[in-house]
Amino acid sequence: MEECQHLATDKMIALDAIEIATLDKQQRTNLINGLSGFKSALLLGTTNDNNQHNLALYSNVVHIGANPPLMGIIQRPVSVEKHTYENIKANGHFTINHIPIKLYKNGHQTSARYDRATSEFEACGFTPVFKGNIIAPFVGESPIQIGLTLEEEVKITSNDTLLLVGRIKEIYLAPGIIDEEGFIEIAKANTILVQGLESYYSANFVDRLPYAKPHNG
Repeated sequence: MEECQHLATDKMIALDAIEIATLDKQQRTNLINGLSGFKSALLLGTTNDNNQHNLALYSNVVHIGANPPLMGIIQRPVSVEKHTYENIKANGHFTINHIPIKLYKNGHQTSARYDRATSEFEACGFTPVFKGNIIAPFVGESPIQIGLTLEEEVKITSNDTLLLVGRIKEIYLAPGIIDEEGFIEIAKANTILVQGLESYYSANFVDRLPYAKPHNG
């Protein structure tokens, strides 16, 4: 196997476990949250039995599998009131919605701690849309909308968080962002990316490569 020549500089900043643990809380939070790089900033739409709609900003959403179609959400510890989690547990439905770049400030505002009676849709300038068989609201302004039902809940004992696994039931896409092979061109959707908790970026297409196989000879 050929040695990779794209090596980083020897003058790298080095932090071991003890140094990480002794960092100031805000420094450590910013550092660890940023290590995974750019992620899509997504809005989770839910509703409760009293028809109160909730909208929350999440970036810790991951692909679980394509068959069956599953997505996962990392939910922070629920020792305090968590409207999104409580609504998902109550009726098993939620939506995941990409945020248009022009509305990234509105999306960020949904992370504020509103009381249960306040709908982030109304407070932050988004339109709740109900369609299909999902009882949770979609974000009308979103070019990529996904409706899911709760499939299972997995406890991560290392830090008392939860992995909520949702089964994709419905997908709604804006015209012109999906090709004939089913590939969604996120850059064309013009949606926002986030690093850490509050730094936002836009996506630029670089290349699309074929499935990688070992070189022969």
